[in-house]
Amino acid sequence: MIRQTSRLPSLTGMRFIAAVLVFLTHVAAGKLFSDASLSGFLNDYLSRTGYLGVSFFFVLSGFILTWTARPDDTAARFYRRRLVKIYPNHFLTWLAGLLLMVWAGTAVTTGNTLPSMFLVQSWSPDFDVLMGTNGPSWSLACELLFYLSFPLLLPLLRKIPAARLWAAAAAVAAAVWLVPLISQLGPDSPVSPFQPVSWWKYWFTYFMPASRLFEFVMGIVMALIVQKGRWIGMRRTTAFLLLGVAYVLQVALPDSWGLVAPVVLPLGLAVAAGAVADTTGQRSVFATKTMVWLGEVSFAFYLVHILVFDYGPIGLATHPGAEHARATPVSIGLIVLTFGLSLLFGWLLYSFVERPMMRFSRPKKKPPAPEAVPVAAAPEGTGEPRR
Repeated sequence: MIRQTSRLPSLTGMRFIAAVLVFLTHVAAGKLFSDASLSGFLNDYLSRTGYLGVSFFFVLSGFILTWTARPDDTAARFYRRRLVKIYPNHFLTWLAGLLLMVWAGTAVTTGNTLPSMFLVQSWSPDFDVLMGTNGPSWSLACELLFYLSFPLLLPLLRKIPAARLWAAAAAVAAAVWLVPLISQLGPDSPVSPFQPVSWWKYWFTYFMPASRLFEFVMGIVMALIVQKGRWIGMRRTTAFLLLGVAYVLQVALPDSWGLVAPVVLPLGLAVAAGAVADTTGQRSVFATKTMVWLGEVSFAFYLVHILVFDYGPIGLATHPGAEHARATPVSIGLIVLTFGLSLLFGWLLYSFVERPMMRFSRPKKKPPAPEAVPVAAAPEGTGEPRR
């Protein structure tokens, strides 16, 4: 039996895995090992794990916002909660990135600072604008579009008859493939520094917020499928196996075809299967106390890890003239140290900024009238894994 008030701890724990996948992509893409064959292997097979992780966050966002939507909510209150959730963390990491740029002697311009501060940088294909002062914040520009559109999208999608929700999910999955198809109209040069695809195609398919909206919609539709009792009974193991096959396609498909499209529907299935498992009381390794804590810290970890990469031990050890420090044992040590520092700074950001701000943003509960008859209280919260 599904319990709508479940806190969905498995989905919270899965968030940390997604953040680690992003971390692994930057390890692979950084080619940190002097052993060219090892660096090449990691780049070939792990450089898109983070793409899977980011897509997970986007699908999860649509699912959770739908799962926790309240009938008495207003757009203004919703926007306030979402901005309070993401912007304080973003602004502090943006400021830290700006100060580190100044410290490192990097040119500071209005183009590489102001758009990212206001979370509009992903609408520009200009590399310096897009990366801003803290690269990972590009995804928050996408999330901002999702949040702005959610009060409009949810009422429309709720009108879809329950019997047609799977058809809607299939339509969204098909629409995702239109993005790389349209990208083929763009120029073939210059080539992206990240993947063997032209920069314009890469930006249009991966970074532009409007192109990523389909993943968010997939999450909404999957939540409605579960809420309206149309889930097909797929277990988490099956969903994860399908996701593994989808990742193989993501690595194998050429050009912009493998950047996003192969994993969107499997991710929707995995998120829905995880939610159903939680609501029906099934045990999960993702729902342990440790994994839930890591999931809660994952957003802050995600925002700080590139700053630690660029200006921490790895950045210092791999600058020109320090190639001797890239021997395999040393590189592994640097990666482990970078991961630990990212987790530490992420925990500090979560503990002293994100969590206090979220508590501050919650409306105060009015005390019951003296003559009111006590009733059984609903479980506190509605199960939103913190994003």
